[in-house]
Amino acid sequence: MGLMDFIKKQFIDIITWTEDADGTLAWRFPMADMEIQNGASLTVRESQMALFVNEGKIADQFGPGIYKLTTQTLPVLTYLKNWDKLFESPFKSDVYFFSTRQQIDQKWGTPQPITIRDKDFGAVRLRAFGNYSFRIADPKLFYTEISGTRERYGVTDLDGQLRGLVLQNISNAIASSGIPFLDLAANQLMFAQALTTQLAPEFAKLGLQLEGMTVQNLSLPEDLQKVLDQKIGMGMVGNDMAKFMQYQTAQAIPKFAEGAGSGGGGIAGDAMGLGAGVALGQVLAQNLAAGLQGGAPAGPAAAGVKAEDVMATLEKLGDLKSKGILTQEEFDAKKAELLKKLV
Repeated sequence: MGLMDFIKKQFIDIITWTEDADGTLAWRFPMADMEIQNGASLTVRESQMALFVNEGKIADQFGPGIYKLTTQTLPVLTYLKNWDKLFESPFKSDVYFFSTRQQIDQKWGTPQPITIRDKDFGAVRLRAFGNYSFRIADPKLFYTEISGTRERYGVTDLDGQLRGLVLQNISNAIASSGIPFLDLAANQLMFAQALTTQLAPEFAKLGLQLEGMTVQNLSLPEDLQKVLDQKIGMGMVGNDMAKFMQYQTAQAIPKFAEGAGSGGGGIAGDAMGLGAGVALGQVLAQNLAAGLQGGAPAGPAAAGVKAEDVMATLEKLGDLKSKGILTQEEFDAKKAELLKKLV
């Protein structure tokens, strides 16, 4: 190279990167035809790492700090270039900066219902969505597996790949957790933990660290949701069968009232047509009376009945009669029985 060419040639003596706000994960320092001056200053800020790459081969890596670039601070590059320890000439090398801060509020979701295997139900279709956060933990691995020689690599470039990983591993997460799906569905935090356990190794293969994951919504097919609601209801009443009967009665009343209000058709009409309506009416009345009397069975043996409790029970029985759930004869019989308690 002639003297004039050497004078015109530009040299780099400061290498640094100020992150932008658009989610950049990896950025290549612009070299063009310039060379790095021996003794140049390298500044790596907190939440950054820098990587030197020589002719496609990864060389030295730097964490946060300020460095003077010499053969002593670039041992791998010195070895690759076969430099003498006293070599002080400018040199060429690609320098990549990586952002290691958390990338938060990354969205994931199931565009369509997905089918998972469950030990209780066999197969379940569900939809879910939430968010997660991650950071670059291994710049060398991220460079070789993901970003490569691109001038810039951003969060948006990686978004589709990571969403796919989440969807691909939902079924495995539930299966490997050993927790029944109904329990996971009732506890979104437990669901998120199961997903995190499954996904963390998959993220690590890309040089990433999964920092956190949330499940913000989980929607189930209608039939499975009914089963879950019943399980929650059973949990509320525990092992108290009297309370469970009252819970079941409360669930059934709207359906029977709807059937009676439509001219005797539907569930109530079919049940009464088979002679089951009378038995149902008696169970309803007995459960309501037992609930008002603190769980004691209705009958002559009941003692200490208050007038206001009897009147309240009669009002409820009258409401059942008006809806067609109790016949007039059943209402009159129960009314006479209750009034005797006041004598």
